Amino acid sequence: MGAAALPVCIFTLFWGVIGIVLPFFVPKGPNRGILQVILMLTAFTCWLFWLCCYMAQMNPLIGPKLSNATLLLMAREWNGKTITA
Repeated sequence: MGAAALPVCIFTLFWGVIGIVLPFFVPKGPNRGILQVILMLTAFTCWLFWLCCYMAQMNPLIGPKLSNATLLLMAREWNGKTITA
C-alpha cells in the first residue's frame, strides 16, 4: 500500500486555506501582523506534522514483535512446513 494522492491533496487544501486565505480576514488592529503570522505558522506546522505522520506509515521503521511460537505457527500455516534451525 502506498501513499494515496487524495488525502494529501485534501489536507494540503485544508491547511492551505487556513494558512493562506484566513490571514486576509483578520480584523485590523495593532496585532494584525502577529495574528496573520500565527495563522500561517500554525497551518504550516500542523500540515507538516500530519504529512510526516502520514508518510511514516508508508514504510514503518519498527515492525511487529512476534514470539517464536507465533512465527512457527505462521510458517506452518502459510508454507505448509515448519522452520528448522
